Amino acid sequence: MRHPLLAGLLLMAGLVTAPAARAQEPVLLHAAGSLRAALTEVAQAFTAQSRLAVKPAFGASGLLKDRIARGEAAEVFASADLGNPRALAQAGLAGPVVLFARNELCAFARPEVAVTPETLLERMLDPAIKLGTSTPRADPSGDYAFQVFARAEAVKPGAKAALEARALQLTGGPGSAPAPEGVNVYGHNLASGAADLFLAYCTNAAPIAKEQPGMKLVRLPAALAVGADYGLTVMTGASPNAWRFAMFILARNGQEILARYGFAAPTLPRTDG
Repeated sequence: MRHPLLAGLLLMAGLVTAPAARAQEPVLLHAAGSLRAALTEVAQAFTAQSRLAVKPAFGASGLLKDRIARGEAAEVFASADLGNPRALAQAGLAGPVVLFARNELCAFARPEVAVTPETLLERMLDPAIKLGTSTPRADPSGDYAFQVFARAEAVKPGAKAALEARALQLTGGPGSAPAPEGVNVYGHNLASGAADLFLAYCTNAAPIAKEQPGMKLVRLPAALAVGADYGLTVMTGASPNAWRFAMFILARNGQEILARYGFAAPTLPRTDG
């Protein structure tokens, strides 16, 4: 049976062999910053197979959506949420939105911060702890962090307002200070002391461990756990090659690369028997 996540793109499959005036122009990819490493490798694999180039732009998904809505040239949009690509689809600027990857939120802590999943909420509420998040609305990572705060309210009344007031929105906003080139922004904020604890995607674990040894990853307890569904769409009027690239992301090769970078890849066959 056809996988439902592929249905929207497969409806357009006839386009991929159609002649196109832009056949040799690079596919314009706009993608969430958390996908930079994974989709860079996916794009390289696509180019090696198809001889078609991909020109990426990475950043906070909400800011990318706003740039596209204002008319910036774009063809494939890979967002860290479903809402931003759906907003473009509802505006008539994009086609079907499909789920192509999943992530989840973790806490990252400086070495001297004593924290476990069981004590995480207590430490996030500790006035002595600088709690970092990304910027809600501009960056879905910030929205997911604030969902954690909302879940905390059921564990400890008053926690939601206290955490929202304490959160240092250090990344993902239009005015956020960038990390040095090639450096993980969350690890950089921890190493610099801008934050003691940072709520960020679990897929940051490998780069943070490589760049900032000693930083700790803490899984969120079930009562606070928040997952992230990533949405893919192709812009209205995009080239046939853009559809080819989008389907490559959803096909086995693309999904296997995403899985190697720690994402749950929803279109891969199940292996649990």
